[in-house]
Amino acid sequence: MEEEKKIYPLKFCPIRDERPWGVEEFKLADLGYRDSLIREGWLAGNSIGELMDTYIDRIVGDNVYDYYGRQFPVCVRLLEVRGKMPLQVHPDDETAQQRYDLLGKEKLWYILRAGMDAKLHVGFRKSTDATDFYESCLDGGADRLLNELKPEPGQSLRIPSGVPHCADGDVDILEIAESSPLDFCLHGRGQEVSEDQFDPALSFADALDFIDFGRFVPEVASGSLLADVPQFKIRRIRLGEPVIYGGKGESDSFVLFSCASGRAMLQPLSTDGGSGSFTLEAGDNLLVPAECQDFSLVPADRDTVLLETTTYRVEPDRYINPDVPAHLPE
Repeated sequence: MEEEKKIYPLKFCPIRDERPWGVEEFKLADLGYRDSLIREGWLAGNSIGELMDTYIDRIVGDNVYDYYGRQFPVCVRLLEVRGKMPLQVHPDDETAQQRYDLLGKEKLWYILRAGMDAKLHVGFRKSTDATDFYESCLDGGADRLLNELKPEPGQSLRIPSGVPHCADGDVDILEIAESSPLDFCLHGRGQEVSEDQFDPALSFADALDFIDFGRFVPEVASGSLLADVPQFKIRRIRLGEPVIYGGKGESDSFVLFSCASGRAMLQPLSTDGGSGSFTLEAGDNLLVPAECQDFSLVPADRDTVLLETTTYRVEPDRYINPDVPAHLPE
């Protein structure tokens, strides 16, 4: 009987798209129109979708697989903004499932670098309505309805579904979000909007009933816990000394590390399968599958900062609560 090959921590080839406002680089995506390919090892050349089709719960863990099926639940993008991004918004999970049979989108923006003219526009300064918002988009004045933030490196901002948002100026943003292609463009803000970035079928009119028109108070996080919502949990790790990870028992999950600065080494604690060390440098993302739970992180440079993303979303017991909506079908 052929011995089952050991899965190992995975890096992916970036997918880089030039935009009128800068560069959009997919670091890890399982979206259909953008699918990341594995960079190294015996799985090199396979897409994340093919990986999920073949190895399923070995990659994400039993609970995550039970909820999401073969959809890898997290997408990572680097946004190198050098102008004005279009104003966009995303639906929540319930709306996305009912209308499109897809995930909605919660997201976190982590600021990697910010120039003097960098700005974020996120949510409404005060409650408004669809008519006022629509008219402000027509006359190019939508920005005046939105909160304006001056970003600084190391800050993060969670952007819930339904909240309009965009970025201006000279700023690099690491975006960690649900895996969903449902990006609704509300206004181009003077930039040409291409169909490969925004699906024309996802129109302003289609988004009106899920936009949150209430006053939004941005919460800029600067501590270690950056986000803790059902869709994902994101921690910032300032890696000053080695950290050992052990098995997580019943709450198994993949662990995704995004290196914001510095350099680190991931070293499996078990040598079964011949796995060696894996390097994480600034800009790298490393997916540690659920079956690779025993490893250590060792700093290899000063000021090493990693973002750790996990999800432990559990399928609700519908025999107890039949009103809870179902997860996406496989």
